[in-house]
Parts: sequence; structure tokens; C-alpha cells
Amino acid sequence: MATVINMPRLSDTMEEGVVAKWLVKKGDKVSEGDILAEIETDKATMEFESFYDGVLLHVGIEEGETAPVDQLLAIIGDEGEDISDLLNGNEISQTETPKEEKAQEVSTAVTTAPAIPDGVEVITMPRLSDTMEEGTVATWLKKVGDAVEEGDILAEIETDKATMEFESFYNGTLLYIGIEEGQTAPVDALLAIIGPAGTDVSGLKDGVPTTATAVINEVSKVEKEKASVATDVEKTTASGGRIFASPLAKKIAADKGIDLSEVKGTGENGRITKKDIESFTPSATKASAGQEVKEASAPAIQTYTPAGEEGFEEVKNSQMRKAIARSLAGSKFTAPHYYLTIEVNMGHAIASRKTINAIPDTKVSFNDMVVKACAMALRKHPQVNTQWTDTVMKYAKHIAIGVAVAVPDGLVVPVLPFTDQMSLTQIGANVRDLAGKARNKKLTPQEMSGSTFTVSNLGMFGIHEFTSIINQPNSAILSVGAIVEKPVVENGQIVVGNTMKVTLACDHRTVDGATGAQFLQTLKQYLENPVTMLA
Repeated sequence: MATVINMPRLSDTMEEGVVAKWLVKKGDKVSEGDILAEIETDKATMEFESFYDGVLLHVGIEEGETAPVDQLLAIIGDEGEDISDLLNGNEISQTETPKEEKAQEVSTAVTTAPAIPDGVEVITMPRLSDTMEEGTVATWLKKVGDAVEEGDILAEIETDKATMEFESFYNGTLLYIGIEEGQTAPVDALLAIIGPAGTDVSGLKDGVPTTATAVINEVSKVEKEKASVATDVEKTTASGGRIFASPLAKKIAADKGIDLSEVKGTGENGRITKKDIESFTPSATKASAGQEVKEASAPAIQTYTPAGEEGFEEVKNSQMRKAIARSLAGSKFTAPHYYLTIEVNMGHAIASRKTINAIPDTKVSFNDMVVKACAMALRKHPQVNTQWTDTVMKYAKHIAIGVAVAVPDGLVVPVLPFTDQMSLTQIGANVRDLAGKARNKKLTPQEMSGSTFTVSNLGMFGIHEFTSIINQPNSAILSVGAIVEKPVVENGQIVVGNTMKVTLACDHRTVDGATGAQFLQTLKQYLENPVTMLA
């Protein structure tokens, strides 16, 4: 019997994946344990193995394509087995289906759903943030029976990050409210219905389960897109050809003085859309002709004409970059950060490192010494080794320090479990090993999870001082700058010294200012007297 394999969740934060490479092709025999594909997650590129024996009957996501978790990835079964039922059951989830086929497939899947009357718009709970799964209607600013115009604020909706205004994109009358004030509903649940006054929408509000609302909207959207081609504005070019342009595109073109005959349409049947008008650049010939006319009517003035042209190159965001954006934005906008900076005399640390590295097959970096000092300081200041939740504060009984590592696509944080139990040389060896894996995208999810504190070091790039965003659910992160040779005062004398600035970013919900300052004092004592870390 054929088995459907969906896009797996290969990391705790993975929401979608990219098939980097298929290692088998359709028709190949597959055994349990065989590697099917290499999948790029938000953190690494990982091998995905089969848990079944059989023949690869179908590939649902081609190489280089991105798909959400749980979308159809492949089907494995017996050679020659009929999988049409499985394919038909999964067609709604495909992301690249042509619009005509998509409309047919979706409408077939929801044959029991009521038809949407002309002019009626079904509005669902919007996704107002990247992590929003459900929303609460804080306030309705319109009531049933009120006239609504495009741009009017319908309601204030509370998301997982903020309370935001939600405006209407349609004209009409508010015919139905599906979620009352104070109620919470998932994204895509039926929120409201707008349409001509007096329209009977009882079939929609009573016969549409909230989970099907998004599907109905998709049918409506596809039908409207197909219908829009028929209502496009038809124009004629100088050569007698016909131009199709949407009413909005025509209006914007008229406002900007753009001749539609010069614009290349990217919509269906070559239709000119709003995007085509906004990205249109007039031809150099006409632009220069216009300039000549202006110059002829004005005094001759020598002007500067810059060379080249303005433009942008679009690079698709990688899964890792998307994950970094989500996690750091979530941390910065939810955890109240504050920062504490101290300057450490690194003279003894430099001498100690030189002595240690003189031992054969031994290599310790200044970063290793910082990590070790942090681990020992955390043991003395457990309040910094905490995590905040809405109901409790969690004190970690273990110490696991994450070390930020720069990679081509962004940043990863491999973790050293039980860091306080490691020697300096063990920390150095483990950090080098994990950093190598990170740069080769070979880190496993287990090697990047479970940190209780983080160290970020930019000293090797000559950065003297900086601040970092906390790597939640940690309560703090230490930013390490470069060691700088400068005049310092020792025993009342000005001498040449070596100092290093470190900045501690703290979550004020868990770590008070005095606690963070005491942690830094202990950290400084260890770094300025490295022998204490060898005891």
C-alpha cells in the first residue's frame, strides 16, 4: 500500500523547507534507511531518510522549491500501484497549480460549500504577524448594517505581538460578524461578510465551517481573477494591436503620464497590472527627447549627468535568514533589554594563554577563556541562568553556553552542554568542531538547542564594543569586543596595557541591574586572574 511522505519538521523552529537535492528519482527502488533527499531547513541542510520500502512513485516538491511543513513531499509504494486517489486528495496543498486547474480542484474539493453571491466578500481572520496563529477581536468599529468603504477600519485585532487595526479592502454593507468582541479564533476563521445591502448570506454564515473558509475564499479569488481579464480596459497601440490593462493600472498610468503602449504586461494574457506600471521606466529616447525640449526653452546651463542607472537585485531569503528574522524580532520586541558594559584588563589572560598554547597539541583562544569564565560566573549567579514564562521563572540547574558562529547565510548558535564541567582545552576543541560543522551546514538540531546563556564575539573583526539581541529563551547574552592596546594606570603610573570591553544584554523580566552588574564583576575577576579558572 502506498505511503504519503510530507515535508518533515527537521528543527524545532522549522516552518518550511527547501529540497536542496533529490538523491533518488521517480521509479527508483527505495529501502528503509535510504537517503531520499537533502532538505534545507532554517538552520542547516540535512539528509532525510526513508522509513519505508518500495518504489518512489511520485515527487511532490522539485529541487530548489520551497514548501511548508506537512506539504506532500513524495509517495512510496509498490511498483505500478495506482496513486491517483492520493494525488487528488493532496492537490489542494500544491503551491504551483495553474489558476484554472486550481479553481477546478478547489471547487471539486468543496462541492458541499455554498455558492458566494455576486458582490459578496467573505473576510477571514487575517495573519497580521509572521508568528500569528490566532487572533482576538478587541473592538468592532463597525456593526452589522453599517456601510463600509475601502480603507475603513473594521476592527481592532489583538495578535501574539500587538493590537492592530484591520481595514476593509471592499465597499458594501457589513452583513455579518462571525467573531464577537473578546472572542479568539484561528487564522482563516470566518470574521465577517461584506456585500450589497439586503443580501441573504444565511447560507454562508450557517453552512461554512471555519476551517473551510480559506478554501472558499480561494475559489472566490480565482474566479475573480479569471473574471477580471474579461473586464480589463482594452486599448489600441499605434500598430493596431490591443492592450489589456486593469482599471487600477490605467488610473496609475494616467496619473504618472505613462503611455500604456510602452508597458509590457506580466499578467494573464499579457494584462498590464499595477506592479507593471510601478516598475516601468520610460525609454531613454523619449526621456531624452523631453529633456531636449526643456533645454531648448531655457538658457544653456551645463548640467551634471550621472552615469549608470538605479536598480535593485532581489535575492530570495534563505530558510536560515527567515528563522533569524523571526527569532530576533520576537526577542527584541518582547523581552525588555538593557545593557551593562565593563572593561577588563587582559594582561594576565594574554600571558596565561601564551603559556597554555606552548604545550604541544594544545590550542586555547581568548573566546574559550571567556566561555569558561561565563560558565563559572553563572554557577555563582544562578539568576542570570534563568528563563521567563508567563506563569513561572525557570532556574536552569545545568549550564549550557551557546557560542554564536557566523556562516554565509547568517548566524547559528551551537551549544556546549554542561560547559562548567569542561576544561579550557575541552571547550576549545568542542567550539572548533561545532564551528566547522556550522560552516559546512552539518550541525544537527540537538547541537543547536538547549542553551541557557550565549556568548557573541566580534573582537576578531576589530569591533571594540557592541550590543547583541538576547537568544531566547535565555535571559542574557554577552557581547565580546577586541583586545585593545592602550595607556592604562597601574599603581599610579601610566603604562601600556591591554583591555577588552564586554557588554551584557539582560532581560529585565528575570535579571535586575544589580544582578547583572554582580555577574560582570565575577566574570572580570576570572578573566583578570585566569589561574582561578584552572583550579
